[in-house]
Amino acid sequence: MNPLIIKLGGVLLDSEEALERLFSALVNYRESHQRPLVIVHGGGCVVDELMKGLNLPVKKKNGLRVTPADQIDIITGALAGTANKTLLAWAKKHQIAAVGLFLGDGDSVKVTQLDEELGHVGLAQPGSPKLINTLLENGYLPVVSSIGVTDEGQLMNVNADQAATALAATLGADLILLSDVSGILDGKGQRIAEMTAAKAEQLIEQGIITDGMIVKVNAALDAARALGRPVDIASWRHADQLPALFNGMPMGTRILA
Repeated sequence: MNPLIIKLGGVLLDSEEALERLFSALVNYRESHQRPLVIVHGGGCVVDELMKGLNLPVKKKNGLRVTPADQIDIITGALAGTANKTLLAWAKKHQIAAVGLFLGDGDSVKVTQLDEELGHVGLAQPGSPKLINTLLENGYLPVVSSIGVTDEGQLMNVNADQAATALAATLGADLILLSDVSGILDGKGQRIAEMTAAKAEQLIEQGIITDGMIVKVNAALDAARALGRPVDIASWRHADQLPALFNGMPMGTRILA
């Protein structure tokens, strides 16, 4: 069975209640299904909190965080350090054998600089599946942060949706993007059950899909095209629905290639 990548985002990492719900759902799912799971995470809220504490400005361009050279070490510490180890601690609490990784481990995801104006922001592309497949074969849950490294040894901050997409392509995995919202909403705040590229372009033009959601939708469309199968955008808030979602039931917005 194809592995399933669950990308975690939003304020999930800031909420003990949400983490408890998520990991309880993961335990239930792993007890009843043999499907290998991989977690990919960002941690924008952790980074924002740290930057605020250090009085550093947060700049974004087209929904992507601008990462100057003097901030990449801080962001790496927040994502590959605090956020990653927080998730490992929750896995440990729920008796799940997990391994913390970043995109460069085992060359799992290849990363190049995306745009000089964005600084240390990386473009993620498929890499080698060997390391993660070895971990999955031995029953581990890989927990992968969205920090990568270029062939020149430069650390890069990668949008977590795009990182998850590249890793899904690497592993031939299915992909769920979990966020604060229950999917993509239309102009009246109603959930859209299915989304095509044409529909997405229309909603972006109309200003209904904006900012970070544009990045999320484009990442999901890229993933659906690369993988040749649908990708789900859904909420972590409804814990009772998560096992069904992990099993392929559409619960949010299903992005079609």
